[in-house]
Amino acid sequence: MPVQHKRRWLLPVAGGVAALLILSGAGTVLLYLRADNDPVDTAAGPVVSVAASTAETTPQAPPSTAAGTGRGPAAGLSGAAVPPAGTGVPCAYSPADRGGGDPRLVATPAPRSTLTGKPAATLETNLGAIGIQLYADRAPCTVNSFVHLARDDFYSDTPCHRLTTDGLWVLQCGDPGGTGTGTPGYQFGEENLPTTLPPYPRGTLAMANAGPGTNGSQFFIVYKDSDIPPDYSVFGQVTSGLDLLDRIAAAGTTTGGADGPPKLAVQITEIRVS
Repeated sequence: MPVQHKRRWLLPVAGGVAALLILSGAGTVLLYLRADNDPVDTAAGPVVSVAASTAETTPQAPPSTAAGTGRGPAAGLSGAAVPPAGTGVPCAYSPADRGGGDPRLVATPAPRSTLTGKPAATLETNLGAIGIQLYADRAPCTVNSFVHLARDDFYSDTPCHRLTTDGLWVLQCGDPGGTGTGTPGYQFGEENLPTTLPPYPRGTLAMANAGPGTNGSQFFIVYKDSDIPPDYSVFGQVTSGLDLLDRIAAAGTTTGGADGPPKLAVQITEIRVS
């Protein structure tokens, strides 16, 4: 599978010996082994000790809880009120390569997010439905993009192309071509980065990226608490369907490895937003 871009993040697991290299939104997925005394490159990003980073790194201290904004499940009314015209949160979406696979054409979202509160969404798949509560109050520009893509059917009839089962536990979706390189033709920055431990607890909905400012259409759902760096925008929480994720995870990957396409094929048929 050709590599489209050089941007990547590294996911060390099992004591730092085995590592999963992910190129999401701008690359592909590789599994390799590194001995503990092999040289590492820390020039491209911060040194971290948990399961992902935007550059090859040496395990060190746990991620700091001092940066980012508050996140995590919170009580509150569901649904989204629409503010008066001319109000809302300004959002910056810049052009990006559409990647490989299925380059679906879609317009750039509106430059202001008028969604508020915690609107509900349903991710319909060939295996069943997953209910989601979106954090428009904490990640307005991320939710603005997600809702825009959902309502334009960008996610309809697309696969969840990646499952990880060791060191981090996620199902990744949102690339129409299923290659891990696809984008909607635009990118944007991070919001609502975690400040708590674990950073990505079971049920978290977060954006995948290939480095700072490269969020696009790909997202992941955490089915087991995952201690990865707080570099990925949290924009929602699963409210139903975690049993479905458990069933997908239990079946493993098509390769039998810790990172690959899910053996129990998952196809998004539609994402509906209330």
